[in-house]
Amino acid sequence: MHSKKRLIALLLVMITGLLAACDLGGSGSSTPGAQTGSKPANAVEVSIIYAPESALYMPRIIQSFNDISAQGKNPVTGEAYANGAKPIWIIDPTNGAGGSSGTVMQGIINAIIAPNNQNVAKPVIFEPSVSHWLALANERSGRQLFDLANSQPTANAAVVMAIWESRLQAIRAKVGHEDVGWEELLQVLNSPNGWCDYNLPNCRRTVYYGHTDPRISSTGLSTLIAEFYASARVNGFTGRALTAAQVKDSNVQDGVHNIENLIRHYSSRTTEFKEYIAQGPQFLDFVALEENDLIYINEGKTQYKPPEKLVALYPKEGTFWHEHPFGIVNADWVTQEQKDAAAVFTQYVLAVPQQEIIMAEGFRPVNQNVKLAFPFVAENGVTVEGPKTVLDVPTADVIIGIQESWAVVKKQADITLVIDTSGSMNDEDKIGQAKTAAAKFISEMDPNNRVSLVTFSDSIVPRVKLGTLETVKSQLTSNINSLRADGGTALYDALTSVLTDMNAQTDADRIRAVVVLSDGADTASNGQLNQVLREIEASRTDLNPVIVIVVAYGSNADIDTLSSIARASSTTVQSGDPKNITRVLDIISSYF
Repeated sequence: MHSKKRLIALLLVMITGLLAACDLGGSGSSTPGAQTGSKPANAVEVSIIYAPESALYMPRIIQSFNDISAQGKNPVTGEAYANGAKPIWIIDPTNGAGGSSGTVMQGIINAIIAPNNQNVAKPVIFEPSVSHWLALANERSGRQLFDLANSQPTANAAVVMAIWESRLQAIRAKVGHEDVGWEELLQVLNSPNGWCDYNLPNCRRTVYYGHTDPRISSTGLSTLIAEFYASARVNGFTGRALTAAQVKDSNVQDGVHNIENLIRHYSSRTTEFKEYIAQGPQFLDFVALEENDLIYINEGKTQYKPPEKLVALYPKEGTFWHEHPFGIVNADWVTQEQKDAAAVFTQYVLAVPQQEIIMAEGFRPVNQNVKLAFPFVAENGVTVEGPKTVLDVPTADVIIGIQESWAVVKKQADITLVIDTSGSMNDEDKIGQAKTAAAKFISEMDPNNRVSLVTFSDSIVPRVKLGTLETVKSQLTSNINSLRADGGTALYDALTSVLTDMNAQTDADRIRAVVVLSDGADTASNGQLNQVLREIEASRTDLNPVIVIVVAYGSNADIDTLSSIARASSTTVQSGDPKNITRVLDIISSYF
């Protein structure tokens, strides 16, 4: 047992820790916010799609650039455009939202090789969180879409492990030294009594850790790369950069799979994770974030006020920098005139005033003339020095191999879908909305997950037994399509029954989850809400607790009841409003 723990610990020694926009083209909508001038008739339009976190500052920078340009001045020099020189106008097709780096990258590739795909992006400038995506775009498209050597970094952010201060203090007190990394975090994960072995008040055995999807999230991708580094080191690799041989090695993949088994659940993007962890240690103990996200949380900008300070753990084994590069696209929709104009906008972003705006939002300036200052203070959980060790980024073909291994190494899930078919679900077509959501949820799920279906009204009806999605998908689809709403609501009895069955499963290497679609107004149960909450609480003491995710339907949904169920499982109720069905499904699906 000791050697096994030692092996897993070594696997993590090098770990750093942790929606699609359709047809995002160069003719998108104008920059959000009031501008003092209108676009000149002869302006050179430059569209930019940036990472979601850059939405904290990019709309303001675009607006200020356009305001100056509208006055007939070069925004970089402040002087009038020379005779014959056209003014430049920056277009933001996402309307201030940005786009997930992996999704936008694929949209740019699709614009070239699959132009009829629903995800097509045609920007002049692509600014992902990290240059991995520019290299991947070149590799996957088979052409030099981006000049990597001249893709200018615009804002630096270290990938850190965000951990609650009380937990980091408890770890340091236990191990007897300040320099903490993945080796020490894994000791908590593997401890028989979890946090209870670290003298924390109101402790629990379970340790809540998660990371984002490496197919679309920069932080998730950096995390997965680091996991492969860790496993390769254990299996004898001593070089600086991973090669395809290590990624394909079954022993290395097994090691990464062991690491992924420590996950409580996943998330699609850091944007969702930072809102989730801000609710407190009962939701997550630690998660990989960029420094700017950690600062954002500690400054109280999330929906929930953190109960204590999150601190940036720069793993002693090393981490990655996310440099937010400006990649100017080499494609037939980008003219030389637009490339030249994009270079001017890049200069503007690198100028001191804009770099100070960027720094104010928690990013480290790349312009050396800007002195690092607030918000890089201890009160915000970060250090001025940042990480001591930075890991090497492997070549694009190796990163692709790592991404393609995701289906093999990730932690799979057992999911019971519970749908309310009581008569009240006919109101406002709640049953129709639930059926649509369930069908879409099934259609987009990883085929290696196992799924079952239970419905309830006056009674509980097990409709589809737990099986891999690829084997039960047609059965699930036909059952969902045939659902009709009638009778009373035995919500409590249904959940008690499902949770009892889920708690009886002992497969520790799979995420266990119950997804409930209901209006929440129980009218027919023999049991009480307290019984449901006790079943959830009983699971929380297990090293692999059952997660209950609730989607509330209807304007008269019993939010108090559904919120009580969600809170007991350390999740939050999602609204089943048909207007946000895609967003809700993205959030739910991202858990698995």
